[in-house]
Amino acid sequence: MPDITALLTTLPAAPEHLAKLQAAAPMARIVNKPAQELTPDDLRGIDVIVGNVAPALLAEAPDLRWVQLTSAGADPYAKPGTLPPDVLLTNSVGAYGQAVSEHLAVMVLSLMKKLPLYRDDQRAGIWGEHGTVSSPVGANVLVLGAGDIGSHFARFMRALGSRVVGIRRSIPSGSPDPFDELHTMDDLPQLLPHMDVVASFLPSSPQTRGLVNAQFLAQMKPSAILANGGRGDLVVTDDLVEALVNGTLGGAALDVTNPEPLPANHPLWQVPNALITPHVAGFWHLPVTLENVVEICAQNIRHYVADEPLVNLVQH
Repeated sequence: MPDITALLTTLPAAPEHLAKLQAAAPMARIVNKPAQELTPDDLRGIDVIVGNVAPALLAEAPDLRWVQLTSAGADPYAKPGTLPPDVLLTNSVGAYGQAVSEHLAVMVLSLMKKLPLYRDDQRAGIWGEHGTVSSPVGANVLVLGAGDIGSHFARFMRALGSRVVGIRRSIPSGSPDPFDELHTMDDLPQLLPHMDVVASFLPSSPQTRGLVNAQFLAQMKPSAILANGGRGDLVVTDDLVEALVNGTLGGAALDVTNPEPLPANHPLWQVPNALITPHVAGFWHLPVTLENVVEICAQNIRHYVADEPLVNLVQH
């Protein structure tokens, strides 16, 4: 039976959160410290890390056996050489579906109703109007990445009357619920021209980086909205700006950008039909997200000390 001698957590944990982690590993010494305050000395003698420590610091943890990320994304930690092969890596997939999907859905609805334009008018003291708007009712929505977050987004949009198609690497047998249809990436050229919204929750990978380029955007309807709540490097930003400015794309709802942070002088900031938030859809802004993360971490700690398979295992 594996034992945890020392567990380091970088969670913004309340006493009840730490108590839940402690109950999962009663014999462990738990250290709770913000990730930005960690020093190499803090990592020595640590068996398990719960949280997202700077990858470069992990070399200072010679006793490390397992990293439980508090994020859904694991890209920087899964890169070869970041962790020794025998160190386990797990993430918090399943914690962020509600927060990220709601955030992106509201951004899409705001663009459909041209609310950013009216907000600009409000600030300028202009009483005007911006013409016709669109609706989620009857809209065709394509979700790239039909996992936890993508499925939450699909449920949200279907509840509003949209028809939702999901894209997965492979299509499981059985019902596609909560999607009306499921496809693979091979079907994108046939699907894109019919979609009113294309929303991505894809992780960063060699296959996804730069996927949304001029060719991709040219296949979309001129009135369509692109939404990105996955990784900014999905999009070739110069191509996106050109499509938005030239009117060959209806709008963009972006919680992630390329580059990130988006420089203050970047032209994307000034595009009226782009709605941008600074990668805040997840994190801890919705309190239930932190509760979800703590529960996933505690569950995995219980599995670990019982020598049971961990959930959300990431290959590296």
